[in-house]
Order: sequence, then structure tokens, then C-alpha cells
Amino acid sequence: MRQIRIIARRELAAYFATPTAFVFIAIFVALTGAFTFYIGRFFDRNQASLETFFTFLPWLYLLLVPAVAMRMWAEERKSGTIEQLLTLPVTTTEAVLGKFLAAWLFCGVALLLTTPLWLTVNVLGRPDNGVILIGYVGAFLMAGAFLSIGACMSALTRNQIIAFISGAVVCFVFTLSGIDMVLNIFRGWAPPILVDTIASMSFLTRFDTLSRGVIELRDLVFFLSLIAFWLFATVMAVDTKKSG
Repeated sequence: MRQIRIIARRELAAYFATPTAFVFIAIFVALTGAFTFYIGRFFDRNQASLETFFTFLPWLYLLLVPAVAMRMWAEERKSGTIEQLLTLPVTTTEAVLGKFLAAWLFCGVALLLTTPLWLTVNVLGRPDNGVILIGYVGAFLMAGAFLSIGACMSALTRNQIIAFISGAVVCFVFTLSGIDMVLNIFRGWAPPILVDTIASMSFLTRFDTLSRGVIELRDLVFFLSLIAFWLFATVMAVDTKKSG
């Protein structure tokens, strides 16, 4: 754990060492506000809730989180610093976990800076703050799932653009897998159990439950299991590239 903390602190400091991090956070906060109040027509709904914020959040993640993840390993490989990192007395698993936790904390900071929206709805009305809190917890878990996929895609290439596109595409597949337009493709020929399995892999389906304030163990297990799987795949990818 000590090595993981050291790597996480190093990586988190690296994020804030350049103006790019502040630009990313500013764009994220501005877009969440714009989607919540203007595109989501918050004032026309006449409801003191963050339903519109949570509705648009997965789609914002789809573009912004892979942008955070794309440099995690691709940049290390392109600059050659990955060899220096892996020659240190740390295992590949520790390096992967440390870099992932730093990126996850960075996304958590960006998410935390959207809490003025939460304060605003409390000023304007009486929202169910328990529901909003659970929604934020779900949003943080979903960010981790997006990041773990992006980290694996970044570990497979040294090109950040390719890492971004491939990460966004895989996340897009997981996001849309539960909508009827996709499921109807399989309903005509696939057995119901396969259709239900595909639907259960959707980020939208899992996050929708949490954003409504309903905590179900299967949703938490889904996000945590997905993070664990993709981080394991990242370790395998880094080890393969290292041995190659």
C-alpha cells in the first residue's frame, strides 16, 4: 500500500502541474451547469432536484473521462518513462493501482466542484438530499468504471489519440447496451438470458437506479467488478508490453 500511495501522490501532483488539469475541470464544471440549467431546462421543470444533472452525466463522462485516462500509459510509453517506472521496486499491479487511484481522485475533485449545483437546488427548494448523495456516490463509481476501461486502452498503445478513441468507443458500447434500440437487435434471435445479460451491462441502467437514490448491492458489485476486471486487463497489457 505504501508504494501505491507514493505513485498515486506522484501522479496526482503531475495532473495539477500543468494548466491542462484546470482547463479540464473548468470545462467539466461549465458543461454540467449548462446541461443541467439550460439544455435540461431546470427552471421549467419546477422541481428542486438534480435529475437532469445525473441524466446528462454519463454522456459527459463518455468524452471527458477517456480524455483523462488516455495519457495514463500511452504517454509513459511514448516518452520512455515507463521503463524507469517499472524498474523501480514496485510491481506492475502497484503501478497500475497507483496511477488509477490518482486519476480517480482527479475525477473525484472535478465531481466535487459540481456541488454548488447541489447547494443551488437547496436554496431554490427542498430536495431529497439523501437521493442526491447516493447519486454522487454512483457518479464516482461510474467514473471509476470509465477510467478503468480508458486505462486499459491506454496501456495497449503509445498514441494518446488512439487511446482516447478506443476508450470512448468501449465506454460507448457499455453505456448504450441497455437501451431498447440496441436490445431489439438481439431480441429477434438471441435467447432471453443473453438479452438480459447485455442489458445488465449498461452503465445507464446501473447508474439510473443509484441516481434515483436506490442502493442495490448488485449495482455496487457491478461497478466494482468492472473496475477490477479492467484493471486486471491493464496489468496484463502492461506486462505483455514490458516483456515484448
